[in-house]
Amino acid sequence: MTLAPLLASPATVIVHTILATAALALGAVVLFLRKGTPLHRRLGTVWAGSMMIVAGVSLGIANLNPGHFSFIHLLSAMTLINIPYAIWMRRRGAVRAHAIAMTSNYAGLLAAGAFALVPGRIMHAVVFG
Repeated sequence: MTLAPLLASPATVIVHTILATAALALGAVVLFLRKGTPLHRRLGTVWAGSMMIVAGVSLGIANLNPGHFSFIHLLSAMTLINIPYAIWMRRRGAVRAHAIAMTSNYAGLLAAGAFALVPGRIMHAVVFG
């Protein structure tokens, strides 16, 4: 493992990677916490905010290479819609819809992370050298 390919990347890629990694860890914690507690709500708010930034920044990364949109960017667009929807559902009392939307967002993060590891991508070079 080497951070050299990441550190040689534009700042948007570095910020995106740091926040996505944090969201991966924090999202797992939030998913396994007892639901409805103040800690779950606070950490969930931080997670949701980081996911919105991660998704938004990913669209900027695609603009570094025009025409370089991929499946990951479709997940980003879905996240930008689905996170506010999930929050809205919770505020309306639709706890099940909230849980499904948030779990789906986390699954999308996992899928994007897996896709980032394919050969030719920066994270593949970071993880596999």
